[in-house]
Amino acid sequence: MKELYRIGATATGGREGHVKSENGVVDIEVRMPKGLGGQNDDYANPEMLFAAGYAACFDSALSLVIKKEKAPAGETSVTAFVGIGQIEGGGFGLSAELKVNIPGVSQEDAQALVEKAHQICPYSNATRNNIEVKLNVSNS
Repeated sequence: MKELYRIGATATGGREGHVKSENGVVDIEVRMPKGLGGQNDDYANPEMLFAAGYAACFDSALSLVIKKEKAPAGETSVTAFVGIGQIEGGGFGLSAELKVNIPGVSQEDAQALVEKAHQICPYSNATRNNIEVKLNVSNS
């Protein structure tokens, strides 16, 4: 891979600590979510950050595909849901679901555009064959 961009972030304190990007743009406290034994859901957590990154990246990949295909789509939106749970052997794994909306095209065309975006999105390529990613597509 020819690397085009690289950024670093440092975490201290794990899920009960702090995360800061090397350029200072991300500078947040992270806490264990309530579902994993934390006190509340008032702070960011690694799954939330992953969901935000995946949603933004996938929407960009989708925009690229729409532009290339010259599809008459309206403003798209991608909502990413990331789950965490225990897997065999006592470790933990992730799951992801993308809810993608592409107005202005048929449901069939929307599905085809999402499938193409799923092939070029870096997050999709990183997760492929590692975690289950469900794609839910709408065109309204």
